Amino acid sequence: MPNYRRPRRPGATIFFEVVLAERPSDLLIRHIALLRAAVRQTRRDHPFDILAWVVLPDRMLCIWTLPDGDSDYPMRWRLIKARVSRALPRGRLRASHHRRAERGIWQRRFCEHHIRNDADLAVHLQLCRDSPALSGLVQDPLDWPYSSFSRATVGKVRGDHAPYGSTCNQIQPVKMTPNVPISTEDAATRLARP
Repeated sequence: MPNYRRPRRPGATIFFEVVLAERPSDLLIRHIALLRAAVRQTRRDHPFDILAWVVLPDRMLCIWTLPDGDSDYPMRWRLIKARVSRALPRGRLRASHHRRAERGIWQRRFCEHHIRNDADLAVHLQLCRDSPALSGLVQDPLDWPYSSFSRATVGKVRGDHAPYGSTCNQIQPVKMTPNVPISTEDAATRLARP
């Protein structure tokens, strides 16, 4: 079994992609209220700032900043996934799901990338913002209702505008780039899974 080593930098800013086990599916947007409640409860118990979050039908992309002195983002994801899973019917279960007492809703792992600098942050903010359009769900990514950018004003994303509650106690500057048409081939390449 592989031994995954995750960086443990307290106070880090991290980009995540969390995916459902069964794809394609619209489970996340069908149960958006449940997901929002799970995120709110987890943030109450174990605070973190949300810089960006977009929920697509079968996956989520988000950027978090952990509190100073805290690096336990896997525990936060475990809590969010468990709170959502307990409220939903079981997915298609394999023997490994039974052994681990899993419900077969989420992929076991999630992808994370520690943000290195402002340019890296800008790239990942743009990916979060543009992913609904790149996935073909909307023409204008700001029209996607399950995104922290959906009520953004040009150049600013306000914490109280995010669909998951207050993301932070200040206005976060975000560089909004103009909508650039992208080909289907390019979108598929950028969002392809290995």
